[in-house]
Amino acid sequence: MNDDPKTVSGRQSQRRAAAHVWVAICVAVTGCAGPAIRSQSPEIEALASLEADTKLIGDYAAPWGLSSQRIERAALVTGLAGTGSDPPPNAQRQSLMADMQARGVVEPNGLLASTSTSLVWVHGYLRPGIRRGDRFDIHVEVPPDTETSSLAGGWLMETRLSEMAVLGSRVRDGHVQGVSEGPLLVDPVSIGTLDPVSKLRAKVPGGGVSLVSRPIGLILTPEHRSVGLSKRIGDCINRRFHTVIRGAKRGVATPKTDRYIELEIPSVYVDNLPRYIRVVRSIAVAEPPGGRHARLQLLERQLAEPVTAPAAAIRLEAIGKEAVPTLRGALASKDAEIRFAAAEALAYLGESVAATHLAEAATNLRTARPAALAALGTIDDANGLDSLRSLLTSTSAETRYGAFRGLWKIDPTSPLVRGDRLGDACTLHVLDVQGPPLVHATRSRRPEIVLFGTEHPIGDGLRAEAGSSIVVVVDGPMAIVSRFTAGDPDQQIETTARLEAIIHAIVELGGTYPDVVQFLQQASSHRALVSRLAFDAVAEEDGRMSIHEEASSRGRAIPADSDLDESDDDATAAPSTDESS
Repeated sequence: MNDDPKTVSGRQSQRRAAAHVWVAICVAVTGCAGPAIRSQSPEIEALASLEADTKLIGDYAAPWGLSSQRIERAALVTGLAGTGSDPPPNAQRQSLMADMQARGVVEPNGLLASTSTSLVWVHGYLRPGIRRGDRFDIHVEVPPDTETSSLAGGWLMETRLSEMAVLGSRVRDGHVQGVSEGPLLVDPVSIGTLDPVSKLRAKVPGGGVSLVSRPIGLILTPEHRSVGLSKRIGDCINRRFHTVIRGAKRGVATPKTDRYIELEIPSVYVDNLPRYIRVVRSIAVAEPPGGRHARLQLLERQLAEPVTAPAAAIRLEAIGKEAVPTLRGALASKDAEIRFAAAEALAYLGESVAATHLAEAATNLRTARPAALAALGTIDDANGLDSLRSLLTSTSAETRYGAFRGLWKIDPTSPLVRGDRLGDACTLHVLDVQGPPLVHATRSRRPEIVLFGTEHPIGDGLRAEAGSSIVVVVDGPMAIVSRFTAGDPDQQIETTARLEAIIHAIVELGGTYPDVVQFLQQASSHRALVSRLAFDAVAEEDGRMSIHEEASSRGRAIPADSDLDESDDDATAAPSTDESS
Protein backbone atom coordinates (compact mmCIF):
# COMPACT_ATOMS: atom_id res chain seq x y z
CA MET A 1 0.00 0.00 0.00
CA ASN A 2 3.04 2.21 -0.47
CA ASP A 3 3.28 3.01 3.25
CA ASP A 4 6.23 5.10 4.37
CA PRO A 5 8.13 2.86 6.85
CA LYS A 6 8.86 5.68 9.29
CA THR A 7 5.23 6.83 9.31
CA VAL A 8 3.83 3.36 9.78
CA SER A 9 6.37 2.57 12.47
CA GLY A 10 5.48 5.76 14.34
CA ARG A 11 1.76 5.08 14.10
CA GLN A 12 2.20 1.50 15.29
CA SER A 13 4.22 2.77 18.25
CA GLN A 14 1.41 5.18 19.14
CA ARG A 15 -1.18 2.39 18.88
CA ARG A 16 0.93 0.09 21.05
CA ALA A 17 1.35 2.88 23.60
CA ALA A 18 -2.42 3.38 23.72
CA ALA A 19 -2.97 -0.35 24.06
CA HIS A 20 -0.48 -0.53 26.91
CA VAL A 21 -2.37 2.25 28.68
CA TRP A 22 -5.36 -0.08 28.68
CA VAL A 23 -3.18 -2.87 30.04
CA ALA A 24 -2.12 -0.54 32.84
CA ILE A 25 -5.76 0.25 33.59
CA CYS A 26 -6.59 -3.44 33.77
CA VAL A 27 -3.75 -3.99 36.23
CA ALA A 28 -4.74 -0.96 38.31
CA VAL A 29 -8.38 -2.01 38.47
CA THR A 30 -7.71 -5.66 39.21
CA GLY A 31 -4.60 -5.25 41.35
CA CYS A 32 -0.95 -5.75 40.47
CA ALA A 33 -0.19 -8.60 42.85
CA GLY A 34 -0.90 -12.29 42.56
CA PRO A 35 -0.26 -15.09 40.10
CA ALA A 36 -3.61 -14.61 38.35
CA ILE A 37 -2.57 -11.26 36.89
CA ARG A 38 0.90 -12.46 35.99
CA SER A 39 -0.53 -15.49 34.24
CA GLN A 40 -3.00 -13.37 32.27
CA SER A 41 -0.53 -10.65 31.34
CA PRO A 42 0.94 -12.44 28.27
CA GLU A 43 -2.57 -12.95 26.89
CA ILE A 44 -3.48 -9.32 27.46
CA GLU A 45 -0.19 -8.18 25.96
CA ALA A 46 -0.81 -10.31 22.88
CA LEU A 47 -4.28 -8.86 22.40
CA ALA A 48 -3.01 -5.33 22.87
CA SER A 49 -0.26 -5.94 20.32
CA LEU A 50 -2.81 -7.26 17.84
CA GLU A 51 -4.94 -4.14 18.21
CA ALA A 52 -1.88 -1.95 17.71
CA ASP A 53 -1.05 -3.82 14.49
CA THR A 54 -4.59 -3.48 13.11
CA LYS A 55 -4.65 -0.64 10.60
CA LEU A 56 -7.75 1.55 10.59
CA ILE A 57 -9.00 4.00 7.98
CA GLY A 58 -8.13 6.79 10.39
CA ASP A 59 -4.46 5.82 10.06
CA TYR A 60 -4.57 6.78 6.39
CA ALA A 61 -7.25 9.43 5.93
CA ALA A 62 -8.74 12.53 7.53
CA PRO A 63 -12.28 13.90 7.18
CA TRP A 64 -13.02 16.56 4.58
CA GLY A 65 -15.94 18.98 4.22
CA LEU A 66 -17.00 19.09 7.87
CA SER A 67 -16.95 22.88 8.26
CA SER A 68 -20.03 25.03 7.72
CA GLN A 69 -20.02 27.51 4.85
CA ARG A 70 -21.20 31.07 5.47
CA ILE A 71 -23.30 32.72 2.76
CA GLU A 72 -24.51 36.31 3.02
CA ARG A 73 -25.78 39.48 1.37
CA ALA A 74 -27.31 42.90 1.92
CA ALA A 75 -31.10 42.66 2.05
CA LEU A 76 -34.27 44.66 2.59
CA VAL A 77 -36.68 44.39 5.51
CA THR A 78 -40.18 45.82 5.14
CA GLY A 79 -43.22 46.19 7.40
CA LEU A 80 -41.50 48.10 10.20
CA ALA A 81 -43.64 50.36 12.39
CA GLY A 82 -41.69 53.56 11.78
CA THR A 83 -38.44 52.12 13.17
CA GLY A 84 -36.59 51.85 9.85
CA SER A 85 -34.21 54.31 8.23
CA ASP A 86 -32.61 55.44 4.99
CA PRO A 87 -29.21 53.70 4.77
CA PRO A 88 -26.05 55.74 4.14
CA PRO A 89 -24.39 55.70 0.71
CA ASN A 90 -21.96 52.81 1.07
CA ALA A 91 -21.09 49.50 -0.55
CA GLN A 92 -23.97 47.68 1.15
CA ARG A 93 -26.50 50.16 -0.20
CA GLN A 94 -24.99 49.90 -3.68
CA SER A 95 -25.25 46.10 -3.53
CA LEU A 96 -28.88 46.23 -2.43
CA MET A 97 -29.73 48.86 -5.06
CA ALA A 98 -28.25 46.65 -7.77
CA ASP A 99 -30.36 43.69 -6.60
CA MET A 100 -33.53 45.80 -6.47
CA GLN A 101 -32.95 47.21 -9.95
CA ALA A 102 -32.29 43.71 -11.31
CA ARG A 103 -35.69 42.67 -9.93
CA GLY A 104 -37.40 45.64 -11.57
CA VAL A 105 -38.23 47.55 -8.37
CA VAL A 106 -39.67 50.98 -9.21
CA GLU A 107 -38.04 53.94 -7.41
CA PRO A 108 -35.74 51.91 -5.15
CA ASN A 109 -34.34 55.08 -3.53
CA GLY A 110 -37.79 56.09 -2.35
CA LEU A 111 -38.39 52.63 -0.90
CA LEU A 112 -35.10 52.69 0.98
CA ALA A 113 -35.88 56.14 2.41
CA SER A 114 -39.10 54.94 4.06
CA THR A 115 -39.10 54.43 7.84
CA SER A 116 -41.04 51.21 7.26
CA THR A 117 -37.98 49.64 5.63
CA SER A 118 -34.39 49.00 6.59
CA LEU A 119 -31.25 47.73 4.95
CA VAL A 120 -29.93 44.70 6.82
CA TRP A 121 -27.09 42.24 6.49
CA VAL A 122 -28.24 38.64 6.18
CA HIS A 123 -26.20 35.49 6.64
CA GLY A 124 -26.70 31.78 7.08
CA TYR A 125 -24.58 28.66 7.34
CA LEU A 126 -24.72 25.70 4.98
CA ARG A 127 -23.98 22.78 7.28
CA PRO A 128 -21.83 19.82 6.20
CA GLY A 129 -23.81 17.30 4.19
CA ILE A 130 -26.72 19.67 3.48
CA ARG A 131 -28.75 18.69 0.42
CA ARG A 132 -30.32 20.91 -2.21
CA GLY A 133 -33.74 21.98 -0.92
CA ASP A 134 -32.86 21.60 2.78
CA ARG A 135 -33.68 24.51 5.07
CA PHE A 136 -31.36 26.42 7.37
CA ASP A 137 -31.65 29.31 9.81
CA ILE A 138 -31.21 32.92 8.71
CA HIS A 139 -29.51 35.57 10.86
CA VAL A 140 -30.36 39.23 10.30
CA GLU A 141 -28.64 42.29 11.73
CA VAL A 142 -28.71 46.03 11.18
CA PRO A 143 -25.35 47.51 10.08
CA PRO A 144 -23.82 49.80 12.71
CA ASP A 145 -23.94 52.97 10.56
CA THR A 146 -27.73 53.06 10.09
CA GLU A 147 -30.39 54.74 12.23
CA THR A 148 -32.85 51.84 12.38
CA SER A 149 -34.07 51.39 15.97
CA SER A 150 -35.88 48.03 15.84
CA LEU A 151 -36.53 45.10 13.51
CA ALA A 152 -39.62 43.94 15.41
CA GLY A 153 -42.52 43.17 13.09
CA GLY A 154 -40.35 43.20 9.97
CA TRP A 155 -40.41 40.91 6.95
CA LEU A 156 -37.23 39.87 5.16
CA MET A 157 -37.73 40.16 1.42
CA GLU A 158 -36.42 37.37 -0.77
CA THR A 159 -32.64 37.49 -0.76
CA ARG A 160 -30.12 35.51 -2.78
CA LEU A 161 -27.16 34.46 -0.65
CA SER A 162 -23.64 33.67 -1.79
CA GLU A 163 -20.17 33.18 -0.37
CA MET A 164 -18.16 36.41 -0.19
CA ALA A 165 -14.43 37.04 -0.08
CA VAL A 166 -12.11 40.03 -0.18
CA LEU A 167 -9.89 39.99 -3.26
CA GLY A 168 -7.44 42.84 -3.30
CA SER A 169 -9.39 45.82 -2.03
CA ARG A 170 -12.81 44.71 -3.25
CA VAL A 171 -15.44 42.32 -1.94
CA ARG A 172 -16.37 39.65 -4.46
CA ASP A 173 -19.34 37.32 -4.27
CA GLY A 174 -19.58 33.85 -5.72
CA HIS A 175 -22.45 31.85 -7.15
CA VAL A 176 -25.83 32.04 -5.44
CA GLN A 177 -26.06 29.08 -3.05
CA GLY A 178 -29.19 29.84 -1.05
CA VAL A 179 -32.29 32.01 -0.85
CA SER A 180 -34.00 33.43 2.22
CA GLU A 181 -37.29 35.10 3.11
CA GLY A 182 -39.72 35.35 6.00
CA PRO A 183 -40.92 37.14 9.14
CA LEU A 184 -38.26 38.35 11.56
CA LEU A 185 -38.11 36.88 15.04
CA VAL A 186 -36.41 39.36 17.35
CA ASP A 187 -34.94 37.51 20.34
CA PRO A 188 -38.03 36.91 22.51
CA VAL A 189 -35.96 36.63 25.68
CA SER A 190 -34.64 40.17 25.16
CA ILE A 191 -38.07 41.72 24.58
CA GLY A 192 -38.75 44.22 27.32
CA THR A 193 -35.09 44.63 28.25
CA LEU A 194 -33.17 47.90 28.07
CA ASP A 195 -30.66 46.51 25.58
CA PRO A 196 -31.30 48.44 22.33
CA VAL A 197 -28.84 46.32 20.35
CA SER A 198 -30.95 43.18 20.83
CA LYS A 199 -33.73 44.77 18.77
CA LEU A 200 -31.35 45.18 15.85
CA ARG A 201 -30.75 41.44 15.51
CA ALA A 202 -33.27 38.84 14.42
CA LYS A 203 -33.64 35.36 12.98
CA VAL A 204 -35.87 33.64 10.49
CA PRO A 205 -36.10 30.03 11.76
CA GLY A 206 -35.67 27.72 8.79
CA GLY A 207 -35.97 30.76 6.51
CA GLY A 208 -33.18 29.72 4.16
CA VAL A 209 -33.32 27.14 1.37
CA SER A 210 -30.09 25.63 0.08
CA LEU A 211 -29.63 25.63 -3.68
CA VAL A 212 -26.62 23.32 -3.50
CA SER A 213 -25.55 20.05 -1.92
CA ARG A 214 -22.35 19.96 0.13
CA PRO A 215 -20.63 16.57 0.01
CA ILE A 216 -18.37 15.21 2.72
CA GLY A 217 -15.55 12.74 2.36
CA LEU A 218 -12.10 11.56 3.32
CA ILE A 219 -8.73 12.92 2.23
CA LEU A 220 -5.80 10.52 2.21
CA THR A 221 -2.72 11.89 3.91
CA PRO A 222 0.10 12.83 1.47
CA GLU A 223 2.28 9.81 2.26
CA HIS A 224 -0.59 7.39 1.56
CA ARG A 225 -2.07 8.75 -1.65
CA SER A 226 -2.55 6.10 -4.31
CA VAL A 227 -5.36 4.87 -6.51
CA GLY A 228 -5.05 1.39 -5.04
CA LEU A 229 -5.35 2.48 -1.42
CA SER A 230 -8.19 4.87 -2.23
CA LYS A 231 -10.14 2.01 -3.82
CA ARG A 232 -9.30 -0.38 -0.98
CA ILE A 233 -10.55 2.06 1.65
CA GLY A 234 -13.71 2.64 -0.38
CA ASP A 235 -14.33 -1.11 -0.56
CA CYS A 236 -13.84 -1.47 3.21
CA ILE A 237 -16.37 1.28 3.88
CA ASN A 238 -18.89 -0.15 1.41
CA ARG A 239 -18.74 -3.58 3.03
CA ARG A 240 -19.91 -1.88 6.23
CA PHE A 241 -22.27 0.87 5.03
CA HIS A 242 -24.97 1.02 2.39
CA THR A 243 -27.58 3.61 1.52
CA VAL A 244 -30.42 3.97 -0.97
CA ILE A 245 -29.78 6.47 -3.75
CA ARG A 246 -32.52 7.07 -6.32
CA GLY A 247 -34.18 3.80 -5.33
CA ALA A 248 -31.05 1.66 -5.65
CA LYS A 249 -29.03 0.24 -2.77
CA ARG A 250 -25.32 0.97 -3.04
CA GLY A 251 -22.26 1.58 -0.94
CA VAL A 252 -21.75 4.99 0.60
CA ALA A 253 -18.13 5.49 -0.49
CA THR A 254 -17.03 6.60 -3.96
CA PRO A 255 -13.27 6.93 -4.53
CA LYS A 256 -12.97 9.99 -6.77
CA THR A 257 -9.19 10.32 -7.04
CA ASP A 258 -6.05 8.89 -5.51
CA ARG A 259 -6.56 11.25 -2.55
CA TYR A 260 -10.31 11.85 -2.17
CA ILE A 261 -13.18 9.50 -1.28
CA GLU A 262 -16.69 10.96 -1.29
CA LEU A 263 -19.14 9.71 1.35
CA GLU A 264 -22.90 9.54 1.33
CA ILE A 265 -24.51 9.87 4.76
CA PRO A 266 -26.70 6.94 5.87
CA SER A 267 -30.06 8.14 7.15
CA VAL A 268 -29.34 6.83 10.65
CA TYR A 269 -26.40 9.25 10.97
CA VAL A 270 -27.95 12.34 9.36
CA ASP A 271 -28.31 14.07 12.74
CA ASN A 272 -25.01 12.81 14.14
CA LEU A 273 -22.40 13.42 11.48
CA PRO A 274 -19.44 13.51 13.91
CA ARG A 275 -20.23 9.98 15.09
CA TYR A 276 -20.53 8.73 11.51
CA ILE A 277 -17.06 10.04 10.72
CA ARG A 278 -15.60 8.50 13.89
CA VAL A 279 -17.11 5.14 13.02
CA VAL A 280 -15.90 5.27 9.41
CA ARG A 281 -12.37 6.11 10.54
CA SER A 282 -12.51 3.15 12.96
CA ILE A 283 -13.15 0.61 10.19
CA ALA A 284 -10.23 -1.80 9.78
CA VAL A 285 -8.35 -1.70 6.49
CA ALA A 286 -6.02 -4.56 7.41
CA GLU A 287 -6.20 -7.10 10.22
CA PRO A 288 -3.58 -9.76 11.04
CA PRO A 289 -4.61 -13.34 10.14
CA GLY A 290 -7.34 -14.49 12.50
CA GLY A 291 -7.42 -11.01 13.95
CA ARG A 292 -11.18 -10.37 13.92
CA HIS A 293 -11.98 -12.88 16.65
CA ALA A 294 -9.04 -11.74 18.76
CA ARG A 295 -9.99 -8.08 18.25
CA LEU A 296 -13.51 -8.78 19.49
CA GLN A 297 -12.01 -10.35 22.60
CA LEU A 298 -9.85 -7.31 23.25
CA LEU A 299 -12.66 -4.84 22.56
CA GLU A 300 -14.93 -6.80 24.89
CA ARG A 301 -12.37 -6.33 27.66
CA GLN A 302 -11.99 -2.64 26.84
CA LEU A 303 -15.77 -2.21 26.83
CA ALA A 304 -15.85 -3.52 30.39
CA GLU A 305 -13.74 -0.59 31.64
CA PRO A 306 -15.35 2.88 31.91
CA VAL A 307 -12.19 4.68 30.74
CA THR A 308 -11.92 2.69 27.49
CA ALA A 309 -15.60 1.82 26.93
CA PRO A 310 -16.52 4.79 24.64
CA ALA A 311 -13.66 4.17 22.19
CA ALA A 312 -14.26 0.41 22.26
CA ALA A 313 -17.95 0.92 21.49
CA ILE A 314 -17.10 3.04 18.44
CA ARG A 315 -14.74 0.34 17.11
CA LEU A 316 -17.31 -2.36 17.73
CA GLU A 317 -19.90 -0.25 15.89
CA ALA A 318 -17.42 0.00 13.01
CA ILE A 319 -17.18 -3.80 12.87
CA GLY A 320 -20.94 -4.03 12.44
CA LYS A 321 -23.40 -6.85 13.12
CA GLU A 322 -20.63 -9.24 14.14
CA ALA A 323 -20.06 -7.06 17.21
CA VAL A 324 -23.69 -7.03 18.38
CA PRO A 325 -23.34 -9.95 20.87
CA THR A 326 -20.38 -8.22 22.52
CA LEU A 327 -22.29 -4.96 22.84
CA ARG A 328 -25.42 -6.70 24.10
CA GLY A 329 -23.40 -8.37 26.83
CA ALA A 330 -22.26 -4.96 28.12
CA LEU A 331 -25.87 -3.90 28.73
CA ALA A 332 -25.78 -6.08 31.86
CA SER A 333 -22.93 -4.07 33.36
CA LYS A 334 -23.49 -2.39 36.72
CA ASP A 335 -21.69 0.70 35.42
CA ALA A 336 -23.98 3.36 33.90
CA GLU A 337 -21.32 4.68 31.53
CA ILE A 338 -20.59 1.23 30.12
CA ARG A 339 -24.29 0.50 29.62
CA PHE A 340 -24.73 3.81 27.82
CA ALA A 341 -21.71 3.34 25.53
CA ALA A 342 -22.95 -0.10 24.49
CA ALA A 343 -26.55 1.05 24.04
CA GLU A 344 -25.56 4.00 21.87
CA ALA A 345 -23.56 1.78 19.51
CA LEU A 346 -26.37 -0.79 19.38
CA ALA A 347 -28.89 1.90 18.43
CA TYR A 348 -26.87 2.88 15.37
CA LEU A 349 -26.61 -0.81 14.49
CA GLY A 350 -30.40 -1.01 14.45
CA GLU A 351 -30.76 -3.00 17.68
CA SER A 352 -33.89 -1.83 19.51
CA VAL A 353 -32.83 -3.58 22.72
CA ALA A 354 -30.85 -0.40 23.36
CA ALA A 355 -33.95 1.79 23.70
CA THR A 356 -34.70 1.39 27.41
CA HIS A 357 -31.04 1.85 28.31
CA LEU A 358 -30.84 5.05 26.28
CA ALA A 359 -33.99 6.39 27.94
CA GLU A 360 -32.38 5.56 31.28
CA ALA A 361 -29.24 7.50 30.30
CA ALA A 362 -31.25 10.49 29.08
CA THR A 363 -32.97 10.63 32.46
CA ASN A 364 -30.09 9.83 34.80
CA LEU A 365 -26.98 11.25 33.09
CA ARG A 366 -27.37 14.85 31.99
CA THR A 367 -24.06 14.78 30.10
CA ALA A 368 -25.24 11.74 28.13
CA ARG A 369 -28.65 13.23 27.35
CA PRO A 370 -27.78 14.81 23.95
CA ALA A 371 -26.25 11.60 22.59
CA ALA A 372 -28.90 9.38 24.17
CA LEU A 373 -31.77 11.35 22.63
CA ALA A 374 -30.05 11.43 19.23
CA ALA A 375 -29.56 7.66 19.32
CA LEU A 376 -33.14 7.05 20.46
CA GLY A 377 -34.35 8.98 17.43
CA THR A 378 -32.86 6.30 15.17
CA ILE A 379 -34.83 3.37 16.67
CA ASP A 380 -37.92 3.12 14.50
CA ASP A 381 -39.84 0.32 16.19
CA ALA A 382 -42.10 -0.27 19.18
CA ASN A 383 -39.23 -0.30 21.68
CA GLY A 384 -37.87 3.02 20.47
CA LEU A 385 -41.27 4.70 20.27
CA ASP A 386 -42.31 3.49 23.72
CA SER A 387 -39.06 4.71 25.26
CA LEU A 388 -39.42 8.13 23.67
CA ARG A 389 -43.05 8.39 24.79
CA SER A 390 -42.00 7.57 28.34
CA LEU A 391 -39.76 10.65 28.34
CA LEU A 392 -42.58 13.03 27.39
CA THR A 393 -43.70 13.17 31.03
CA SER A 394 -40.28 14.14 32.39
CA THR A 395 -39.87 17.32 34.43
CA SER A 396 -36.90 18.28 32.22
CA ALA A 397 -37.72 20.54 29.28
CA GLU A 398 -34.66 19.23 27.44
CA THR A 399 -35.75 15.64 27.86
CA ARG A 400 -39.38 16.25 26.92
CA TYR A 401 -38.64 18.34 23.86
CA GLY A 402 -35.86 15.98 22.79
CA ALA A 403 -38.31 13.07 23.00
CA PHE A 404 -40.83 15.03 20.93
CA ARG A 405 -38.23 15.74 18.26
CA GLY A 406 -37.25 12.08 18.17
CA LEU A 407 -40.86 10.97 17.71
CA TRP A 408 -41.51 13.62 15.07
CA LYS A 409 -38.35 12.62 13.18
CA ILE A 410 -39.36 8.95 13.15
CA ASP A 411 -42.93 9.62 12.00
CA PRO A 412 -44.14 13.21 11.56
CA THR A 413 -47.63 11.91 10.68
CA SER A 414 -48.12 10.13 14.02
CA PRO A 415 -51.31 11.44 15.70
CA LEU A 416 -49.43 12.17 18.94
CA VAL A 417 -46.94 14.61 17.38
CA ARG A 418 -48.45 15.50 13.98
CA GLY A 419 -49.81 18.90 15.01
CA ASP A 420 -51.72 21.47 12.96
CA ARG A 421 -50.17 23.62 10.27
CA LEU A 422 -51.40 27.18 10.89
CA GLY A 423 -51.18 28.62 7.40
CA ASP A 424 -47.68 29.86 6.62
CA ALA A 425 -47.09 30.98 10.22
CA CYS A 426 -46.05 27.88 12.14
CA THR A 427 -46.98 24.39 13.26
CA LEU A 428 -48.81 23.95 16.56
CA HIS A 429 -48.40 20.61 18.33
CA VAL A 430 -50.64 19.80 21.30
CA LEU A 431 -49.45 16.65 23.09
CA ASP A 432 -51.94 14.86 25.30
CA VAL A 433 -49.39 13.74 27.90
CA GLN A 434 -49.03 13.83 31.65
CA GLY A 435 -46.44 15.87 33.52
CA PRO A 436 -46.13 19.56 34.43
CA PRO A 437 -47.59 21.87 31.76
CA LEU A 438 -44.90 23.13 29.39
CA VAL A 439 -44.98 25.45 26.38
CA HIS A 440 -41.99 25.21 24.05
CA ALA A 441 -41.07 27.58 21.23
CA THR A 442 -38.12 27.52 18.87
CA ARG A 443 -35.79 30.15 17.48
CA SER A 444 -34.17 27.77 15.01
CA ARG A 445 -34.84 24.96 12.53
CA ARG A 446 -38.54 25.65 11.91
CA PRO A 447 -41.33 27.83 13.34
CA GLU A 448 -43.02 25.56 15.86
CA ILE A 449 -44.97 25.69 19.13
CA VAL A 450 -45.27 22.53 21.24
CA LEU A 451 -47.76 22.32 24.12
CA PHE A 452 -47.05 19.51 26.58
CA GLY A 453 -50.45 18.78 28.11
CA THR A 454 -53.82 19.96 26.85
CA GLU A 455 -54.68 22.55 29.50
CA HIS A 456 -52.86 25.88 29.28
CA PRO A 457 -55.22 28.57 30.61
CA ILE A 458 -54.48 32.29 30.28
CA GLY A 459 -55.16 34.37 33.39
CA ASP A 460 -57.89 36.98 33.69
CA GLY A 461 -57.03 40.64 33.05
CA LEU A 462 -54.20 40.12 30.57
CA ARG A 463 -53.72 42.67 27.81
CA ALA A 464 -50.91 41.62 25.50
CA GLU A 465 -49.71 42.45 22.01
CA ALA A 466 -49.06 39.98 19.22
CA GLY A 467 -47.11 42.07 16.77
CA SER A 468 -47.80 45.69 15.94
CA SER A 469 -51.47 45.33 15.01
CA ILE A 470 -52.94 42.46 17.08
CA VAL A 471 -54.06 42.81 20.70
CA VAL A 472 -55.26 40.05 23.03
CA VAL A 473 -57.51 40.96 25.99
CA VAL A 474 -58.57 38.28 28.49
CA ASP A 475 -61.77 38.79 30.46
CA GLY A 476 -62.62 35.88 32.70
CA PRO A 477 -63.01 32.64 30.73
CA MET A 478 -63.02 34.44 27.38
CA ALA A 479 -60.42 36.21 25.27
CA ILE A 480 -60.92 38.85 22.58
CA VAL A 481 -58.29 38.93 19.85
CA SER A 482 -58.42 42.12 17.78
CA ARG A 483 -56.56 43.42 14.74
CA PHE A 484 -56.26 47.15 14.11
CA THR A 485 -54.79 48.24 10.78
CA ALA A 486 -54.87 51.76 9.38
CA GLY A 487 -57.14 51.99 6.36
CA ASP A 488 -58.80 48.62 7.01
CA PRO A 489 -61.84 47.74 9.11
CA ASP A 490 -61.10 46.38 12.57
CA GLN A 491 -61.25 42.60 12.96
CA GLN A 492 -62.13 40.70 16.11
CA ILE A 493 -62.36 37.09 17.24
CA GLU A 494 -63.83 35.99 20.57
CA THR A 495 -62.56 32.68 21.88
CA THR A 496 -61.89 30.82 25.11
CA ALA A 497 -59.01 31.98 27.32
CA ARG A 498 -56.93 28.93 26.47
CA LEU A 499 -53.55 29.19 24.83
CA GLU A 500 -54.32 26.86 21.94
CA ALA A 501 -57.46 28.80 20.98
CA ILE A 502 -55.72 32.18 21.25
CA ILE A 503 -52.84 31.05 19.03
CA HIS A 504 -55.33 29.90 16.39
CA ALA A 505 -57.08 33.29 16.57
CA ILE A 506 -53.84 35.27 16.24
CA VAL A 507 -52.87 33.39 13.09
CA GLU A 508 -56.41 33.58 11.69
CA LEU A 509 -56.16 37.39 11.91
CA GLY A 510 -52.94 37.35 9.91
CA GLY A 511 -50.43 37.00 12.72
CA THR A 512 -47.00 35.52 12.03
CA TYR A 513 -44.85 33.19 14.10
CA PRO A 514 -42.95 36.11 15.68
CA ASP A 515 -46.33 37.62 16.64
CA VAL A 516 -47.30 34.39 18.42
CA VAL A 517 -43.94 34.26 20.20
CA GLN A 518 -44.34 37.88 21.33
CA PHE A 519 -47.72 37.03 22.84
CA LEU A 520 -46.25 34.01 24.63
CA GLN A 521 -43.45 36.11 26.08
CA GLN A 522 -45.79 38.85 27.30
CA ALA A 523 -48.29 36.39 28.77
CA SER A 524 -45.47 34.65 30.63
CA SER A 525 -43.82 37.84 31.89
CA HIS A 526 -47.19 39.07 33.23
CA ARG A 527 -47.68 35.70 34.99
CA ALA A 528 -50.87 35.14 33.01
CA LEU A 529 -49.43 31.96 31.49
CA VAL A 530 -49.19 29.51 34.38
CA SER A 531 -47.47 26.89 32.23
CA ARG A 532 -43.72 27.06 32.01
CA LEU A 533 -42.41 28.69 28.83
CA ALA A 534 -39.12 27.43 27.38
CA PHE A 535 -37.17 28.40 24.27
CA ASP A 536 -34.80 26.09 22.39
CA ALA A 537 -34.59 23.47 25.14
CA VAL A 538 -32.26 21.34 23.06
CA ALA A 539 -29.88 19.04 24.90
CA GLU A 540 -26.31 19.98 23.99
CA GLU A 541 -22.86 19.17 25.30
CA ASP A 542 -21.70 22.19 27.28
CA GLY A 543 -18.18 21.00 28.07
CA ARG A 544 -18.56 21.55 31.81
CA MET A 545 -18.38 17.84 32.61
CA SER A 546 -17.84 14.65 30.65
CA ILE A 547 -20.03 11.56 30.89
CA HIS A 548 -17.15 9.79 32.62
CA GLU A 549 -16.81 12.56 35.21
CA GLU A 550 -20.53 12.70 35.93
CA ALA A 551 -20.83 8.93 36.28
CA SER A 552 -17.84 8.93 38.64
CA SER A 553 -19.16 11.82 40.74
CA ARG A 554 -22.55 10.17 41.17
CA GLY A 555 -21.23 6.65 41.75
CA ARG A 556 -20.61 4.27 38.88
CA ALA A 557 -23.61 2.01 39.53
CA ILE A 558 -26.42 4.54 38.96
CA PRO A 559 -29.67 2.60 39.39
CA ALA A 560 -31.99 2.41 36.41
CA ASP A 561 -34.88 3.90 38.40
CA SER A 562 -32.87 6.96 39.47
CA ASP A 563 -34.39 10.22 38.19
CA LEU A 564 -32.00 13.10 37.67
CA ASP A 565 -34.87 15.19 36.34
CA GLU A 566 -36.22 15.62 39.85
CA SER A 567 -33.25 17.80 40.78
CA ASP A 568 -31.84 19.28 37.59
CA ASP A 569 -32.14 22.89 36.48
CA ASP A 570 -35.26 22.20 34.46
CA ALA A 571 -37.30 20.96 37.37
CA THR A 572 -36.51 23.89 39.63
CA ALA A 573 -37.03 26.70 37.13
CA ALA A 574 -39.88 29.09 37.83
CA PRO A 575 -42.83 29.11 35.44
CA SER A 576 -41.46 31.86 33.27
CA THR A 577 -39.45 32.39 30.11
CA ASP A 578 -36.51 29.97 30.04
CA GLU A 579 -33.85 29.58 27.39
CA SER A 580 -32.11 26.56 28.81
CA SER A 581 -32.92 23.03 29.76
